[in-house]
Amino acid sequence: MAKYAKHVYTDQAQIAALEAWVRQLPGEARVQLTLDDGSRLLGTVAVQPTVQSFRDESENEGVNGLLRLDDLDSPVQQHLVWLDSIREVRPLPPIQP
Repeated sequence: MAKYAKHVYTDQAQIAALEAWVRQLPGEARVQLTLDDGSRLLGTVAVQPTVQSFRDESENEGVNGLLRLDDLDSPVQQHLVWLDSIREVRPLPPIQP
């Protein structure tokens, strides 16, 4: 796991927002993410992310979280997404057998 994050948070409201994303991203959930740059990713959550301690480039300690998302069209392709870059999580229907 990474030791450094571009952004780290110590404010309780910001930490609560990160934890809210975690609750929407259970393991094996199929989701569409909208990121802060407007891009969208479709995939399966490999493992539910957690909020963890990181340092920023100035060595300030705080929290963030990293999500591993397996691409929906190409599951061997993995996306690593910082929780603070997520703007929307839309659940997708499960695969029908």
